[in-house]
Formats: sequence, C-alpha cells, structure tokens
Amino acid sequence: MASFYTSTIKVNDVPMDPADVTAQFVPLISAFPDWHWEIRHIVVDGDNIAVHFTVTGTHRGAFRGIEATGRRVTVSEFTLYRVEDGKFAEVWDLTDMDAVMRQIRQGEAPLTAPAVNTRTREVPKRPQTRSRS
Repeated sequence: MASFYTSTIKVNDVPMDPADVTAQFVPLISAFPDWHWEIRHIVVDGDNIAVHFTVTGTHRGAFRGIEATGRRVTVSEFTLYRVEDGKFAEVWDLTDMDAVMRQIRQGEAPLTAPAVNTRTREVPKRPQTRSRS
C-alpha cells in the first residue's frame, strides 16, 4: 500500500511516513480479515476524489481490547483524497468506529434514535423528574 502514497502523506492533516500509514491497517485487518470497502458514491474534482463507502467485516480477532465475537459489522466511511503525481498526497477520513465498537461489544444494546411523531415530526419531550424532599 505504501507505494500508493507520496513520500510524506498527510492523513487528517498529520504528516506521516507511508509505512506508518500502512501499519495502521494491521490491527484492523487482523481483527476483521474480511474487511471490505464497497464504494457507494465517488466524486472526482480535479486532484480531489471523494468517496462514500459501506464497510463490512467479521470480528475474528481481538480489537481494541475486545476478543473475537464472530459478529458482522457494517458502517459508513467518508474519505477525501488529494492526488499528486498519481499518488495520494493527502487523505481526510471519517469512519464510524463507535458504531463498530457498539456492534462487537457483547451485551450492549444498539443505540437508537429518539422516537419521532410521524404526523407532527416532533420529538417527544422527556418527562421531568421530581426529587423527594
């Protein structure tokens, strides 16, 4: 992978050596050997490439302190690349790693959006609690 990067690549505005960028993928691919990026949208504008991915994988190895669960994960990723002389010179990446952690964490219920009244499009107010004196 390092051959796809300029000699110093910026990742989320931080200058990095291409080998260090490549090394960041090792724990991810070790934990999710079938990690797969599916392009949903791609926009090219001059030297910039914007990509929206759906990312999937199966939790087969330890990841961020959580042993393999065998659970499948699906998350969104948005990446903007700036190309220079045919190589990636800058990358801005946003992957919903919190969603990955929620999906692999054992015994944790998934987060849900608040209920919305479909007729009025309003979110119900939370009931106030009173303290006992």
